[in-house]
Amino acid sequence: MEEVDRTVSHMKDEAANYPDPSDRASQEEEFSLELRTRDRERKLIRKIEKTIDLIDQDDYGYCETCGIEIGIRRLEARPTANQCIDCKTLDELKERQLHG
Repeated sequence: MEEVDRTVSHMKDEAANYPDPSDRASQEEEFSLELRTRDRERKLIRKIEKTIDLIDQDDYGYCETCGIEIGIRRLEARPTANQCIDCKTLDELKERQLHG
Protein backbone atom coordinates (compact mmCIF):
# COMPACT_ATOMS: atom_id res chain seq x y z
CA MET A 1 0.00 0.00 0.00
CA GLU A 2 2.96 2.29 0.61
CA GLU A 3 4.04 1.69 -2.97
CA VAL A 4 0.56 2.63 -4.21
CA ASP A 5 0.73 5.88 -2.27
CA ARG A 6 4.21 6.51 -3.60
CA THR A 7 3.02 5.91 -7.17
CA VAL A 8 0.10 8.31 -6.81
CA SER A 9 2.36 10.97 -5.30
CA HIS A 10 4.95 10.44 -8.01
CA MET A 11 2.37 10.76 -10.78
CA LYS A 12 0.92 13.94 -9.26
CA ASP A 13 4.33 15.51 -8.69
CA GLU A 14 5.77 14.55 -12.05
CA ALA A 15 2.68 15.21 -14.17
CA ALA A 16 3.51 17.92 -16.62
CA ASN A 17 2.11 18.99 -19.93
CA TYR A 18 5.24 18.86 -22.02
CA PRO A 19 5.00 20.75 -25.29
CA ASP A 20 7.32 18.25 -26.97
CA PRO A 21 5.37 15.13 -28.06
CA SER A 22 8.40 12.89 -27.42
CA ASP A 23 8.73 14.09 -23.82
CA ARG A 24 5.01 13.68 -23.28
CA ALA A 25 5.10 10.15 -24.74
CA SER A 26 8.04 9.19 -22.54
CA GLN A 27 6.22 10.38 -19.45
CA GLU A 28 3.05 8.52 -20.42
CA GLU A 29 5.03 5.32 -20.99
CA GLU A 30 6.72 5.69 -17.60
CA PHE A 31 3.35 6.17 -15.89
CA SER A 32 1.85 3.23 -17.77
CA LEU A 33 4.68 0.92 -16.74
CA GLU A 34 4.37 2.00 -13.11
CA LEU A 35 0.60 1.42 -13.13
CA ARG A 36 1.01 -2.05 -14.67
CA THR A 37 3.56 -2.92 -11.98
CA ARG A 38 1.17 -1.81 -9.21
CA ASP A 39 -1.66 -3.81 -10.81
CA ARG A 40 0.49 -6.96 -10.89
CA GLU A 41 1.40 -6.42 -7.24
CA ARG A 42 -2.26 -5.98 -6.33
CA LYS A 43 -3.17 -9.24 -8.06
CA LEU A 44 -0.32 -11.08 -6.36
CA ILE A 45 -1.43 -9.81 -2.94
CA ARG A 46 -4.93 -11.11 -3.67
CA LYS A 47 -3.51 -14.54 -4.62
CA ILE A 48 -1.39 -14.63 -1.46
CA GLU A 49 -4.43 -13.80 0.69
CA LYS A 50 -6.42 -16.55 -1.03
CA THR A 51 -3.57 -19.01 -0.45
CA ILE A 52 -3.43 -18.10 3.25
CA ASP A 53 -7.18 -18.72 3.49
CA LEU A 54 -6.70 -22.16 1.88
CA ILE A 55 -3.95 -22.96 4.39
CA ASP A 56 -6.24 -21.91 7.27
CA GLN A 57 -8.98 -24.20 5.90
CA ASP A 58 -6.55 -27.13 5.36
CA ASP A 59 -7.35 -27.06 1.64
CA TYR A 60 -3.94 -25.83 0.46
CA GLY A 61 -2.14 -27.86 -2.17
CA TYR A 62 -5.13 -29.30 -4.02
CA CYS A 63 -6.05 -28.53 -7.62
CA GLU A 64 -9.19 -26.41 -7.94
CA THR A 65 -10.03 -28.09 -11.24
CA CYS A 66 -9.57 -31.82 -10.64
CA GLY A 67 -9.03 -32.03 -6.87
CA ILE A 68 -5.78 -33.97 -6.85
CA GLU A 69 -2.75 -32.88 -4.85
CA ILE A 70 -0.55 -30.31 -6.55
CA GLY A 71 3.04 -31.56 -6.74
CA ILE A 72 5.44 -30.28 -4.11
CA ARG A 73 7.94 -29.06 -6.74
CA ARG A 74 5.22 -26.95 -8.34
CA LEU A 75 4.22 -25.50 -4.98
CA GLU A 76 7.86 -24.76 -4.17
CA ALA A 77 8.22 -22.93 -7.48
CA ARG A 78 4.85 -21.18 -7.23
CA PRO A 79 3.36 -21.26 -3.71
CA THR A 80 0.15 -19.59 -4.92
CA ALA A 81 -0.54 -22.27 -7.56
CA ASN A 82 -4.19 -23.35 -7.52
CA GLN A 83 -4.01 -25.96 -10.29
CA CYS A 84 -1.91 -29.07 -10.83
CA ILE A 85 0.53 -28.92 -13.71
CA ASP A 86 -1.70 -31.02 -15.99
CA CYS A 87 -4.78 -28.82 -15.55
CA LYS A 88 -2.71 -25.63 -15.89
CA THR A 89 -1.11 -26.94 -19.08
CA LEU A 90 -4.55 -27.76 -20.54
CA ASP A 91 -5.84 -24.29 -19.65
CA GLU A 92 -2.85 -22.67 -21.33
CA LEU A 93 -3.32 -24.78 -24.46
CA LYS A 94 -7.01 -23.84 -24.64
CA GLU A 95 -6.11 -20.17 -24.15
CA ARG A 96 -3.58 -20.32 -26.99
CA GLN A 97 -6.09 -21.98 -29.29
CA LEU A 98 -8.73 -19.35 -28.54
CA HIS A 99 -6.50 -16.31 -28.77
CA GLY A 100 -3.79 -17.52 -31.10
